[in-house]
Amino acid sequence: MDRNRASARLTVLLRHLGCRSAGTIIAHHTSGVGSLASFHPQQFQYTRENNVLSLEQRKFYEENGFLVIKNLVSDADIQRFRNEFQRICRKEVKPLGLSVMRDVTITKSEYVPSEKVVSKVQDFQEDEELFRYCTLPEILKYVECFTGPNIMAMHTMLINKPPDSGKKTSRHPLHQDLHYFPFRPSNSIVCAWTAMEHIDRNNGCLVVLPGTHKGPLQPHDYPQWEGGVNIMFHGIQDYDKNNARVHLVMEKGDTVFFHPLLIHGSGRNKSQGFRKAISCHFADANCHYIDVEGTSQENIEKEVVDIVRKKHGFKDVTLKDVWTFRGRVVKGERINL
Repeated sequence: MDRNRASARLTVLLRHLGCRSAGTIIAHHTSGVGSLASFHPQQFQYTRENNVLSLEQRKFYEENGFLVIKNLVSDADIQRFRNEFQRICRKEVKPLGLSVMRDVTITKSEYVPSEKVVSKVQDFQEDEELFRYCTLPEILKYVECFTGPNIMAMHTMLINKPPDSGKKTSRHPLHQDLHYFPFRPSNSIVCAWTAMEHIDRNNGCLVVLPGTHKGPLQPHDYPQWEGGVNIMFHGIQDYDKNNARVHLVMEKGDTVFFHPLLIHGSGRNKSQGFRKAISCHFADANCHYIDVEGTSQENIEKEVVDIVRKKHGFKDVTLKDVWTFRGRVVKGERINL
């Protein structure tokens, strides 16, 4: 291992995350890490030239697969998203297509309409208030750096990570988001994930494995966790344990943009409060659908299609149909997706 290069990489990561020391991250460096100084403009694969990102920011994303933008979303917008989430939890509004999820440890007998039993809402494309997040100019300005000018909002979530019950079910296993997506190319997809409050290791911040966006899509399945696993929380079954790990400590309004092949997850919420974040996966409207039959994504296709068929009574629905319904153009033209 080249310790000098590893040290230099850690310094860059800490500077980007605004950390004063290595105490806020856990990192185990691997060999073969490229130097940021070695980049040339023609080597950029994951970012596009539009004069929004600085050269240093582009290099950072190219090398690491994620980029944190501080204080991007206003307190006022975050409060509006919080208010709308509470209305959904109280069943005052029921947007078409919305999925309301609860932690696996909460039984049906305990279910009463409140945010204390809802761990996540997703597919809020028909909720005008929450979907505003996907159209915020400050978000789209950065999204375009990764997708180009024709932008589709493909997958929406507001995560309300509950205090862990002691069974560690509030964890999210390490995974790659591309596992869930039947469209390509992966380099034209990006997630925007915004902290709705202070988030650190105590309440279950994101953990990322820098540089793993350069690798292939790995097979995913449910982890064999003793306390149970939440629905669709697939994880990578085999990954390099020596990869660096960075815990993203974020303040309210901070937003991380990351590549769909970046390996990431989150720890359990050891606090007494609920940890909230709102996110959307965006894609270039020129992306195309693929057939996942016979691939490592076949298991998630079966699970998603089965759920949709049971929930809505559709018999001939396909995974492409599901994503076509979810997708919304937020800038430019709708082309393929």
